[in-house]
Amino acid sequence: MNKVLQKMHEIGIIPVVVLNDAKDAEPLGKALLEGGLPCAEVTFRTDAAEESIRIMSEKFPDLLVGAGTVLTTEQVDRAVAAGAKFIVSPGLNPKVVQYCIDKDIPITPGVVTPGEIEKAIELGLEVVKFFPAEPSGGLPMINAVGAAYTTMKFMPTGGISAKNVVDYLKSSKIHACGGSWMVKGDLISGGEFDKIKELCKEAAQIVREVRN
Repeated sequence: MNKVLQKMHEIGIIPVVVLNDAKDAEPLGKALLEGGLPCAEVTFRTDAAEESIRIMSEKFPDLLVGAGTVLTTEQVDRAVAAGAKFIVSPGLNPKVVQYCIDKDIPITPGVVTPGEIEKAIELGLEVVKFFPAEPSGGLPMINAVGAAYTTMKFMPTGGISAKNVVDYLKSSKIHACGGSWMVKGDLISGGEFDKIKELCKEAAQIVREVRN
């Protein structure tokens, strides 16, 4: 498996980050590292995303920084140029996936249905995002559909919280979980980076307890 994807598996919980102001990128990166979740999926929904990825990547070489909500090949290029080490998309766009594969960029596209999973397998992927996880049936859905696809691993995102992440992580079908409860927008905008660090520590402890 790709080294970046393997690292994501080891981290276990991938913080999904929305940054509206690039000034928050550095203190957030520091909080993630010190909290024991050395990864950030920075969603490409905001004007600050590209610069935030650049700041995090340059300031913290040990932080695995990627871009989420990537919809086009042009966004892939911008994200990677800024320092993104992986790409996540909400759905499976074959053009974007193939573009990343051709450039040897790890991509985890979103799927829900068996047809989408089969398309991902056809494209040569080993890990897909299951999105939106909870509204789409959550872990029971992943286990039911995933039973037919023994080689595919899933990264559920959407509705994952400290309350249900343990059940997800216990499943052999789960590669890692995407979550935003430890990096909520109001915590970031309020400058509560010590609180973010503590929530990250709690999340990292959950991963250790489940995986060990």
